Amino acid sequence: MGARFVADVGGTNIRLALLENGRIAKIEKYLCTEFNTIGDAILHFQKNNIESTFSAGCIAIACPVNDDMVKMTNHSWVFSKTALKSQLGLEELYVINDFTAVAHSLPTLNHNQVIQIGEGHAKEHGNIAVFGPGTGLGVEHLTWTSSGWQTLDGEGGHVDFAPVDETDVIVWRHIQQKLGRVSAEEVLSGRGIVNIYDALCYHHKIAPALSQPSEITKAGLAHTDDMASLAIAQFCKVMGSFAGNLALNLCTTGGIFIGGGVVSHLGEYFLASEFRQRFDAKGDFAGYVKNIPTYLINEPDHGLLGALAYLTQHTQRTHDE
Repeated sequence: MGARFVADVGGTNIRLALLENGRIAKIEKYLCTEFNTIGDAILHFQKNNIESTFSAGCIAIACPVNDDMVKMTNHSWVFSKTALKSQLGLEELYVINDFTAVAHSLPTLNHNQVIQIGEGHAKEHGNIAVFGPGTGLGVEHLTWTSSGWQTLDGEGGHVDFAPVDETDVIVWRHIQQKLGRVSAEEVLSGRGIVNIYDALCYHHKIAPALSQPSEITKAGLAHTDDMASLAIAQFCKVMGSFAGNLALNLCTTGGIFIGGGVVSHLGEYFLASEFRQRFDAKGDFAGYVKNIPTYLINEPDHGLLGALAYLTQHTQRTHDE
């Protein structure tokens, strides 16, 4: 088997790595704007690191990947999987959604790469769920099959937001009046923090002083704006309820994992929040979720690790066949 690569592509950066002895190595990060095409970026990485050509690769990318033509949502790159495979001279090329990669990384993470929140113990090969509040709300499930780990794709971030307490109702009503429908993403995302903050300000008859998620998060953590402090506290509670719903949906005895840029900015505050209390607050089914563990992903390379896990599983399957 020749040299193989993995890539993690977002709207701003592309991160690439070689596969050496089953591990990622020689990670390089480029701005997407430095290259006209994704193929140019990969060929540049290839030239820097190996003397020949790659034989296989897996690209995790933040956009839909169901068709041969892949068009990035937050960048100008557009490419054909078939044409890219030919350009790079690959025997095998896999292009997967970035959250599919995140999901595939989860079984490979060790205790140093995650932070457990609350109690619970993961069962080997138990169903897993991951979600990540960021620009939007990504959700993915993972289940064990005779062929290895299989992702269960969907649009879990766009389910209806279900209020649990009076503050949730205030937030729901504010968004409903503005948009007509309230999805989970409108609460659990960067703009979700803004929606919660605005809802609380209007409810308390206070003019919103902040307009950006980063401003609200910073002020809330520093306790310089009362509504911002309430907003980030409620954000963590809603996240707990949402995570508990995911656990109920698919009996996720393998755990619930949390990624995404928003939570990483909350740091220690999130770990001490009421996230887990709301996760457990499932009435008659509190006992059902009690032993399901929840984890915060604490591994910056989990996108590349997921692409590695996916590539390894699928190339092994091809060779076995």
